[in-house]
Amino acid sequence: MTGKLSLTELQLIIRDSIYLALPDFYWVVAEISEIKVNYSGHCYLELIEKQDDDTNVKAKIKAVIWSNRYGFIKSFFENSAGESLREGFKVLVKARIEYHQLFGLSLVITDIDPAFTIGEMAAKRLQIIKKLEQEGVFGMNKELDLPLVPQRVAIISSRNAAGYSDFMNHLNDNSFGYIFYTALFNAVMQGNETEQSVISALDRIAANADLFDLVVIIRGGGSQSDLSWFDNYNIAYHVTQFPLPVITGIGHDRDMSVTDMVAGKSLKTPTAVADFIISCVSDTEEHILGISSEIKEIAQEIVEENRKRVDKSKNTLAPVTRIFISEVRNSLTEKIFVILNRGKEKSYKAGIILANLHSRMSSGARSSVTGKEKMIEGLRENLVSHTAELLKRNDHKLTAFSDTLVILNPENVLRRGYTITSMNGRILKSSDEVTGGDLINTDFINGSITSRVTGETDND
Repeated sequence: MTGKLSLTELQLIIRDSIYLALPDFYWVVAEISEIKVNYSGHCYLELIEKQDDDTNVKAKIKAVIWSNRYGFIKSFFENSAGESLREGFKVLVKARIEYHQLFGLSLVITDIDPAFTIGEMAAKRLQIIKKLEQEGVFGMNKELDLPLVPQRVAIISSRNAAGYSDFMNHLNDNSFGYIFYTALFNAVMQGNETEQSVISALDRIAANADLFDLVVIIRGGGSQSDLSWFDNYNIAYHVTQFPLPVITGIGHDRDMSVTDMVAGKSLKTPTAVADFIISCVSDTEEHILGISSEIKEIAQEIVEENRKRVDKSKNTLAPVTRIFISEVRNSLTEKIFVILNRGKEKSYKAGIILANLHSRMSSGARSSVTGKEKMIEGLRENLVSHTAELLKRNDHKLTAFSDTLVILNPENVLRRGYTITSMNGRILKSSDEVTGGDLINTDFINGSITSRVTGETDND
Protein backbone atom coordinates (compact mmCIF):
# COMPACT_ATOMS: atom_id res chain seq x y z
CA MET A 1 0.00 0.00 0.00
CA THR A 2 1.56 3.31 -1.15
CA GLY A 3 -1.24 5.72 -0.28
CA LYS A 4 -1.30 7.91 2.81
CA LEU A 5 -3.52 7.00 5.78
CA SER A 6 -5.03 9.15 8.44
CA LEU A 7 -4.53 8.13 12.05
CA THR A 8 -8.18 7.16 12.28
CA GLU A 9 -7.92 5.00 9.15
CA LEU A 10 -4.87 3.24 10.65
CA GLN A 11 -6.65 2.65 13.93
CA LEU A 12 -9.66 1.20 12.11
CA ILE A 13 -7.42 -1.13 10.12
CA ILE A 14 -5.83 -2.32 13.40
CA ARG A 15 -9.28 -2.87 14.94
CA ASP A 16 -10.58 -4.81 11.95
CA SER A 17 -7.43 -6.90 11.82
CA ILE A 18 -7.78 -7.81 15.48
CA TYR A 19 -11.45 -8.66 15.11
CA LEU A 20 -10.74 -10.86 12.06
CA ALA A 21 -7.78 -12.57 13.78
CA LEU A 22 -9.38 -12.92 17.24
CA PRO A 23 -13.14 -12.98 16.77
CA ASP A 24 -13.98 -15.36 19.61
CA PHE A 25 -14.31 -15.17 23.40
CA TYR A 26 -11.26 -16.41 25.39
CA TRP A 27 -10.80 -17.63 28.94
CA VAL A 28 -7.86 -15.66 30.35
CA VAL A 29 -5.96 -16.12 33.65
CA ALA A 30 -4.76 -12.86 35.21
CA GLU A 31 -4.36 -10.98 38.48
CA ILE A 32 -6.41 -7.94 39.36
CA SER A 33 -4.05 -5.01 40.08
CA GLU A 34 -6.72 -2.29 40.03
CA ILE A 35 -10.53 -2.34 40.21
CA LYS A 36 -12.93 0.60 40.22
CA VAL A 37 -16.67 0.96 39.78
CA ASN A 38 -17.87 4.30 38.42
CA TYR A 39 -21.15 6.08 39.04
CA SER A 40 -22.74 4.36 36.01
CA GLY A 41 -22.11 0.91 37.47
CA HIS A 42 -19.38 -0.01 34.97
CA CYS A 43 -16.41 -1.85 36.50
CA TYR A 44 -12.96 -0.93 35.20
CA LEU A 45 -10.00 -3.19 35.91
CA GLU A 46 -6.32 -3.48 35.20
CA LEU A 47 -5.17 -7.07 34.74
CA ILE A 48 -1.53 -8.14 35.05
CA GLU A 49 0.63 -11.23 34.88
CA LYS A 50 3.72 -11.35 37.09
CA GLN A 51 7.09 -12.92 36.59
CA ASP A 52 7.99 -16.11 38.42
CA ASP A 53 9.38 -14.01 41.30
CA ASP A 54 5.79 -12.85 41.93
CA THR A 55 7.02 -9.25 41.97
CA ASN A 56 7.81 -7.91 38.51
CA VAL A 57 5.05 -7.51 35.91
CA LYS A 58 5.53 -9.04 32.46
CA ALA A 59 2.08 -8.33 30.91
CA LYS A 60 -0.67 -5.78 31.53
CA ILE A 61 -4.01 -4.86 29.91
CA LYS A 62 -7.10 -2.81 30.69
CA ALA A 63 -10.48 -4.49 31.07
CA VAL A 64 -14.09 -3.54 31.61
CA ILE A 65 -17.26 -5.21 32.84
CA TRP A 66 -20.24 -3.28 31.61
CA SER A 67 -22.91 -2.49 34.14
CA ASN A 68 -25.49 -4.79 32.51
CA ARG A 69 -23.19 -7.76 33.36
CA TYR A 70 -21.29 -6.50 36.43
CA GLY A 71 -24.19 -6.82 38.89
CA PHE A 72 -24.75 -10.46 38.01
CA ILE A 73 -21.03 -11.37 37.92
CA LYS A 74 -20.36 -9.63 41.27
CA SER A 75 -23.27 -11.30 43.06
CA PHE A 76 -22.48 -14.77 41.69
CA PHE A 77 -18.78 -14.47 42.53
CA GLU A 78 -19.39 -13.34 46.11
CA ASN A 79 -21.98 -16.05 46.78
CA SER A 80 -19.70 -18.73 45.39
CA ALA A 81 -16.28 -17.63 46.64
CA GLY A 82 -17.33 -15.87 49.82
CA GLU A 83 -15.13 -12.97 48.72
CA SER A 84 -15.51 -9.72 46.83
CA LEU A 85 -13.48 -9.02 43.74
CA ARG A 86 -10.44 -7.04 44.84
CA GLU A 87 -6.81 -6.28 44.08
CA GLY A 88 -4.46 -9.22 44.37
CA PHE A 89 -6.98 -11.89 43.34
CA LYS A 90 -6.14 -14.22 40.51
CA VAL A 91 -9.17 -14.68 38.30
CA LEU A 92 -10.24 -16.70 35.26
CA VAL A 93 -12.25 -14.33 33.06
CA LYS A 94 -14.18 -14.88 29.84
CA ALA A 95 -13.52 -11.93 27.56
CA ARG A 96 -13.39 -10.72 24.03
CA ILE A 97 -10.78 -8.37 22.65
CA GLU A 98 -11.77 -4.83 21.79
CA TYR A 99 -9.79 -2.08 20.16
CA HIS A 100 -10.90 1.58 20.21
CA GLN A 101 -9.25 4.37 18.33
CA LEU A 102 -9.25 6.56 21.47
CA PHE A 103 -8.83 4.07 24.34
CA GLY A 104 -6.68 1.45 22.66
CA LEU A 105 -6.66 -2.29 23.37
CA SER A 106 -8.80 -3.72 26.18
CA LEU A 107 -10.77 -6.77 27.26
CA VAL A 108 -14.52 -6.80 27.63
CA ILE A 109 -15.27 -9.32 30.41
CA THR A 110 -18.55 -11.20 30.21
CA ASP A 111 -17.98 -13.83 32.92
CA ILE A 112 -15.67 -14.77 35.81
CA ASP A 113 -15.20 -18.32 37.12
CA PRO A 114 -15.28 -18.17 40.95
CA ALA A 115 -14.12 -21.79 41.25
CA PHE A 116 -10.73 -20.84 39.80
CA THR A 117 -10.30 -17.97 42.28
CA ILE A 118 -11.34 -20.20 45.18
CA GLY A 119 -8.71 -22.69 44.13
CA GLU A 120 -6.08 -19.98 43.80
CA MET A 121 -6.95 -18.58 47.23
CA ALA A 122 -6.77 -22.01 48.79
CA ALA A 123 -3.49 -22.70 47.03
CA LYS A 124 -2.05 -19.38 48.18
CA ARG A 125 -3.19 -20.08 51.71
CA LEU A 126 -1.66 -23.54 51.69
CA GLN A 127 1.52 -22.05 50.31
CA ILE A 128 1.68 -19.58 53.25
CA ILE A 129 1.04 -22.37 55.77
CA LYS A 130 3.67 -24.59 54.18
CA LYS A 131 6.23 -21.77 54.18
CA LEU A 132 5.65 -21.06 57.88
CA GLU A 133 5.99 -24.75 58.69
CA GLN A 134 9.19 -25.08 56.66
CA GLU A 135 10.65 -22.10 58.53
CA GLY A 136 9.80 -23.87 61.80
CA VAL A 137 7.78 -20.96 63.18
CA PHE A 138 4.18 -22.11 62.67
CA GLY A 139 3.55 -23.15 66.30
CA MET A 140 5.93 -20.78 68.12
CA ASN A 141 3.26 -18.54 69.63
CA LYS A 142 1.32 -21.58 70.84
CA GLU A 143 4.39 -22.61 72.84
CA LEU A 144 4.15 -19.50 75.02
CA ASP A 145 2.43 -20.04 78.36
CA LEU A 146 -0.73 -18.07 78.89
CA PRO A 147 -0.51 -16.01 82.10
CA LEU A 148 -2.57 -17.38 84.99
CA VAL A 149 -4.11 -13.96 85.63
CA PRO A 150 -4.19 -12.05 82.30
CA GLN A 151 -5.32 -8.62 83.44
CA ARG A 152 -3.16 -6.34 81.22
CA VAL A 153 -4.52 -6.67 77.68
CA ALA A 154 -3.25 -5.01 74.49
CA ILE A 155 -6.00 -4.83 71.85
CA ILE A 156 -5.53 -4.59 68.07
CA SER A 157 -8.81 -3.53 66.49
CA SER A 158 -10.63 -0.61 64.94
CA ARG A 159 -11.93 1.80 67.57
CA ASN A 160 -15.15 2.20 65.58
CA ALA A 161 -15.79 -1.53 65.21
CA ALA A 162 -18.84 -2.99 66.93
CA GLY A 163 -16.73 -6.01 67.88
CA TYR A 164 -14.36 -3.81 69.89
CA SER A 165 -17.25 -2.26 71.83
CA ASP A 166 -18.75 -5.71 72.47
CA PHE A 167 -15.40 -6.98 73.72
CA MET A 168 -14.85 -4.05 76.12
CA ASN A 169 -18.41 -4.19 77.50
CA HIS A 170 -18.24 -7.94 78.00
CA LEU A 171 -14.82 -7.76 79.65
CA ASN A 172 -15.52 -4.87 82.02
CA ASP A 173 -19.05 -5.93 82.99
CA ASN A 174 -18.02 -9.43 84.05
CA SER A 175 -20.07 -10.95 86.86
CA PHE A 176 -16.99 -11.61 89.03
CA GLY A 177 -16.06 -7.95 89.36
CA TYR A 178 -12.58 -8.54 87.97
CA ILE A 179 -10.64 -5.46 86.89
CA PHE A 180 -8.78 -5.50 83.56
CA TYR A 181 -6.34 -2.93 82.21
CA THR A 182 -6.65 -2.51 78.45
CA ALA A 183 -4.92 -0.44 75.76
CA LEU A 184 -6.27 -0.11 72.22
CA PHE A 185 -3.83 -0.03 69.30
CA ASN A 186 -6.08 1.21 66.53
CA ALA A 187 -5.67 -0.60 63.19
CA VAL A 188 -7.37 -1.10 59.84
CA MET A 189 -8.98 -4.55 59.91
CA GLN A 190 -9.92 -4.94 56.24
CA GLY A 191 -8.71 -3.61 52.93
CA ASN A 192 -5.31 -3.05 51.37
CA GLU A 193 -3.96 -1.24 54.45
CA THR A 194 -4.65 -4.17 56.79
CA GLU A 195 -1.19 -5.73 56.59
CA GLN A 196 0.79 -2.56 57.26
CA SER A 197 -1.62 -1.33 59.95
CA VAL A 198 -1.75 -4.59 61.95
CA ILE A 199 2.02 -5.12 61.78
CA SER A 200 2.61 -1.53 62.93
CA ALA A 201 0.33 -2.14 65.94
CA LEU A 202 2.20 -5.36 66.78
CA ASP A 203 5.54 -3.53 66.63
CA ARG A 204 4.30 -0.79 68.98
CA ILE A 205 3.09 -3.38 71.49
CA ALA A 206 6.35 -5.33 71.26
CA ALA A 207 8.26 -2.15 72.14
CA ASN A 208 6.32 -2.09 75.46
CA ALA A 209 5.86 -5.83 75.96
CA ASP A 210 6.63 -5.63 79.69
CA LEU A 211 3.42 -3.61 80.19
CA PHE A 212 1.09 -6.36 78.94
CA ASP A 213 0.19 -9.98 79.65
CA LEU A 214 -1.19 -10.83 76.20
CA VAL A 215 -2.46 -9.41 72.89
CA VAL A 216 -5.89 -9.83 71.33
CA ILE A 217 -6.64 -9.22 67.64
CA ILE A 218 -10.37 -8.78 67.15
CA ARG A 219 -12.77 -7.62 64.47
CA GLY A 220 -16.52 -7.58 64.55
CA GLY A 221 -19.14 -8.04 61.89
CA GLY A 222 -18.31 -8.03 58.19
CA SER A 223 -18.51 -10.82 55.68
CA GLN A 224 -16.44 -13.92 55.28
CA SER A 225 -14.52 -12.10 52.57
CA ASP A 226 -13.00 -9.85 55.21
CA LEU A 227 -11.30 -12.90 56.66
CA SER A 228 -8.94 -13.27 53.69
CA TRP A 229 -7.03 -10.14 54.67
CA PHE A 230 -5.58 -12.22 57.51
CA ASP A 231 -4.47 -14.99 55.15
CA ASN A 232 -1.32 -12.94 54.97
CA TYR A 233 2.20 -14.28 55.38
CA ASN A 234 3.69 -11.13 56.93
CA ILE A 235 0.95 -10.75 59.56
CA ALA A 236 1.10 -14.45 60.41
CA TYR A 237 4.91 -14.40 60.65
CA HIS A 238 4.84 -11.42 63.04
CA VAL A 239 2.36 -13.28 65.24
CA THR A 240 4.62 -16.36 65.37
CA GLN A 241 7.56 -14.20 66.47
CA PHE A 242 5.63 -12.16 69.02
CA PRO A 243 6.98 -12.26 72.61
CA LEU A 244 3.50 -12.35 74.18
CA PRO A 245 0.65 -14.85 73.70
CA VAL A 246 -1.73 -13.72 70.93
CA ILE A 247 -5.47 -14.47 71.03
CA THR A 248 -7.52 -13.88 67.89
CA GLY A 249 -11.20 -13.17 67.48
CA ILE A 250 -11.19 -12.67 63.69
CA GLY A 251 -12.44 -16.10 62.65
CA HIS A 252 -15.56 -17.15 60.82
CA ASP A 253 -18.06 -19.83 61.67
CA ARG A 254 -16.99 -21.92 58.68
CA ASP A 255 -13.31 -21.12 58.34
CA MET A 256 -10.14 -19.83 59.98
CA SER A 257 -7.50 -17.47 58.65
CA VAL A 258 -3.80 -18.29 58.68
CA THR A 259 -3.40 -15.70 61.45
CA ASP A 260 -5.94 -17.66 63.53
CA MET A 261 -3.97 -20.84 62.92
CA VAL A 262 -0.63 -19.48 64.18
CA ALA A 263 -2.05 -17.55 67.16
CA GLY A 264 -1.64 -18.94 70.65
CA LYS A 265 -5.41 -19.20 70.95
CA SER A 266 -8.11 -18.68 68.30
CA LEU A 267 -11.75 -17.94 69.03
CA LYS A 268 -14.66 -17.03 66.78
CA THR A 269 -15.87 -13.69 68.18
CA PRO A 270 -14.62 -10.80 70.32
CA THR A 271 -17.04 -11.72 73.11
CA ALA A 272 -15.69 -15.27 73.06
CA VAL A 273 -12.21 -13.82 73.55
CA ALA A 274 -13.48 -11.76 76.50
CA ASP A 275 -15.11 -14.87 78.00
CA PHE A 276 -11.88 -16.80 77.64
CA ILE A 277 -9.82 -14.12 79.42
CA ILE A 278 -12.39 -13.91 82.22
CA SER A 279 -12.41 -17.70 82.54
CA CYS A 280 -8.59 -17.73 82.86
CA VAL A 281 -8.81 -15.43 85.88
CA SER A 282 -11.79 -17.32 87.28
CA ASP A 283 -10.08 -20.70 86.92
CA THR A 284 -6.99 -19.37 88.65
CA GLU A 285 -9.11 -17.98 91.49
CA GLU A 286 -10.93 -21.30 91.91
CA HIS A 287 -7.62 -23.14 91.84
CA ILE A 288 -6.19 -20.84 94.53
CA LEU A 289 -9.32 -21.23 96.66
CA GLY A 290 -9.11 -24.99 96.22
CA ILE A 291 -5.48 -25.02 97.28
CA SER A 292 -6.35 -22.80 100.24
CA SER A 293 -9.05 -25.25 101.35
CA GLU A 294 -6.66 -28.18 100.98
CA ILE A 295 -3.98 -26.34 102.97
CA LYS A 296 -6.54 -25.51 105.66
CA GLU A 297 -7.68 -29.14 105.89
CA ILE A 298 -4.12 -30.46 105.98
CA ALA A 299 -3.17 -27.89 108.62
CA GLN A 300 -6.15 -28.88 110.75
CA GLU A 301 -5.20 -32.55 110.45
CA ILE A 302 -1.60 -31.78 111.43
CA VAL A 303 -2.73 -29.68 114.40
CA GLU A 304 -5.14 -32.36 115.57
CA GLU A 305 -2.54 -35.10 115.21
CA ASN A 306 0.04 -33.11 117.16
CA ARG A 307 -2.53 -32.24 119.82
CA LYS A 308 -3.14 -35.92 120.35
CA ARG A 309 0.59 -36.54 120.53
CA VAL A 310 0.94 -33.79 123.13
CA ASP A 311 -1.90 -35.21 125.22
CA LYS A 312 -0.36 -38.67 125.00
CA SER A 313 3.05 -37.39 125.92
CA LYS A 314 1.51 -35.41 128.78
CA ASN A 315 -0.09 -38.52 130.25
CA THR A 316 3.13 -40.47 129.82
CA LEU A 317 5.44 -37.82 131.22
CA ALA A 318 3.39 -36.77 134.25
CA PRO A 319 4.37 -39.74 136.55
CA VAL A 320 7.94 -39.68 135.33
CA THR A 321 8.10 -35.96 135.94
CA ARG A 322 6.82 -36.33 139.51
CA ILE A 323 9.43 -39.02 140.25
CA PHE A 324 12.18 -36.89 138.71
CA ILE A 325 11.12 -33.84 140.73
CA SER A 326 11.10 -35.88 143.96
CA GLU A 327 14.60 -37.21 143.28
CA VAL A 328 15.86 -33.75 142.47
CA ARG A 329 14.25 -32.36 145.65
CA ASN A 330 15.95 -35.04 147.82
CA SER A 331 19.29 -34.44 146.14
CA LEU A 332 18.98 -30.70 146.70
CA THR A 333 18.09 -31.25 150.38
CA GLU A 334 21.22 -33.37 150.91
CA LYS A 335 23.39 -30.79 149.17
CA ILE A 336 21.90 -28.01 151.32
CA PHE A 337 22.80 -29.87 154.55
CA VAL A 338 26.33 -30.47 153.29
CA ILE A 339 26.70 -26.81 152.35
CA LEU A 340 25.37 -25.69 155.77
CA ASN A 341 27.79 -27.96 157.67
CA ARG A 342 30.72 -26.85 155.59
CA GLY A 343 29.63 -23.27 156.06
CA LYS A 344 29.63 -23.63 159.82
CA GLU A 345 33.09 -25.21 159.79
CA LYS A 346 34.42 -22.51 157.49
CA SER A 347 32.84 -19.82 159.67
CA TYR A 348 34.49 -21.24 162.84
CA LYS A 349 37.90 -21.41 161.18
CA ALA A 350 37.43 -17.97 159.75
CA GLY A 351 36.60 -16.61 163.26
CA ILE A 352 39.84 -18.01 164.70
CA ILE A 353 41.85 -16.58 161.86
CA LEU A 354 40.17 -13.22 162.22
CA ALA A 355 40.89 -13.13 165.96
CA ASN A 356 44.60 -13.87 165.36
CA LEU A 357 44.74 -11.24 162.68
CA HIS A 358 43.05 -8.72 165.00
CA SER A 359 45.58 -9.39 167.77
CA ARG A 360 48.54 -9.14 165.44
CA MET A 361 47.19 -6.00 163.81
CA SER A 362 46.52 -4.36 167.24
CA SER A 363 50.06 -5.14 168.47
CA GLY A 364 51.66 -3.96 165.27
CA ALA A 365 49.55 -0.82 165.25
CA ARG A 366 50.60 0.08 168.82
CA SER A 367 54.30 -0.45 167.99
CA SER A 368 53.96 1.60 164.85
CA VAL A 369 52.18 4.44 166.70
CA THR A 370 54.87 4.56 169.47
CA GLY A 371 57.68 4.71 166.90
CA LYS A 372 55.89 7.43 164.93
CA GLU A 373 55.35 9.49 168.12
CA LYS A 374 59.07 9.38 168.93
CA MET A 375 59.99 10.35 165.40
CA ILE A 376 57.51 13.28 165.48
CA GLU A 377 58.93 14.49 168.78
CA GLY A 378 62.48 14.43 167.37
CA LEU A 379 61.32 16.33 164.30
CA ARG A 380 59.60 18.91 166.51
CA GLU A 381 62.73 19.55 168.60
CA ASN A 382 64.85 19.88 165.43
CA LEU A 383 62.33 22.30 163.96
CA VAL A 384 62.39 24.55 167.10
CA SER A 385 66.21 24.60 167.17
CA HIS A 386 66.58 25.37 163.47
CA THR A 387 63.89 28.03 163.59
CA ALA A 388 65.59 29.90 166.52
CA GLU A 389 68.95 29.84 164.73
CA LEU A 390 67.39 31.08 161.47
CA LEU A 391 65.64 33.96 163.28
CA LYS A 392 68.90 34.98 164.92
CA ARG A 393 70.78 35.14 161.62
CA ASN A 394 68.03 37.14 159.98
CA ASP A 395 68.03 39.59 162.91
CA HIS A 396 71.79 40.30 162.36
CA LYS A 397 71.14 40.90 158.65
CA LEU A 398 68.27 43.32 159.38
CA THR A 399 70.49 45.31 161.81
CA ALA A 400 73.21 45.63 159.12
CA PHE A 401 70.68 46.74 156.55
CA SER A 402 69.31 49.37 158.97
CA ASP A 403 72.79 50.81 159.55
CA THR A 404 73.39 51.02 155.81
CA LEU A 405 70.08 52.82 155.27
CA VAL A 406 70.95 55.37 157.96
CA ILE A 407 74.30 56.10 156.32
CA LEU A 408 72.71 56.42 152.85
CA ASN A 409 69.84 58.67 154.03
CA PRO A 410 70.01 61.92 151.89
CA GLU A 411 69.72 64.05 154.98
CA ASN A 412 72.79 62.47 156.51
CA VAL A 413 74.58 62.82 153.20
CA LEU A 414 73.86 66.59 153.22
CA ARG A 415 75.10 66.80 156.82
CA ARG A 416 78.43 65.50 155.66
CA GLY A 417 78.76 68.55 153.30
CA TYR A 418 77.38 66.99 150.14
CA THR A 419 74.67 68.56 147.90
CA ILE A 420 71.92 67.06 145.74
CA THR A 421 71.25 68.56 142.31
CA SER A 422 67.96 68.00 140.52
CA MET A 423 66.01 69.28 137.52
CA ASN A 424 62.26 69.14 137.32
CA GLY A 425 62.16 66.88 140.42
CA ARG A 426 64.62 64.37 138.94
CA ILE A 427 68.06 63.88 140.60
CA LEU A 428 70.92 64.52 138.18
CA LYS A 429 73.69 61.96 138.12
CA SER A 430 75.69 63.20 135.11
CA SER A 431 76.48 66.48 133.35
CA ASP A 432 75.25 64.85 130.16
CA GLU A 433 71.71 65.16 131.47
CA VAL A 434 71.68 69.03 131.16
CA THR A 435 72.34 71.54 128.44
CA GLY A 436 73.06 75.24 128.42
CA GLY A 437 70.18 77.39 129.69
CA ASP A 438 68.56 74.61 131.82
CA LEU A 439 67.38 75.61 135.36
CA ILE A 440 68.67 73.26 138.03
CA ASN A 441 68.02 73.04 141.86
CA THR A 442 70.80 72.41 144.35
CA ASP A 443 69.79 71.19 147.86
CA PHE A 444 72.00 71.94 150.95
CA ILE A 445 71.48 70.86 154.53
CA ASN A 446 70.11 74.33 155.38
CA GLY A 447 68.26 75.24 152.06
CA SER A 448 68.40 75.18 148.27
CA ILE A 449 69.32 77.40 145.32
CA THR A 450 68.27 77.63 141.68
CA SER A 451 70.96 78.03 138.99
CA ARG A 452 71.04 78.34 135.18
CA VAL A 453 73.52 76.26 133.25
CA THR A 454 75.87 78.49 131.24
CA GLY A 455 78.44 75.98 130.23
CA GLU A 456 79.89 72.50 130.69
CA THR A 457 83.39 71.48 131.81
CA ASP A 458 84.78 68.08 130.81
CA ASN A 459 86.64 66.32 133.67
CA ASP A 460 88.92 64.68 131.14
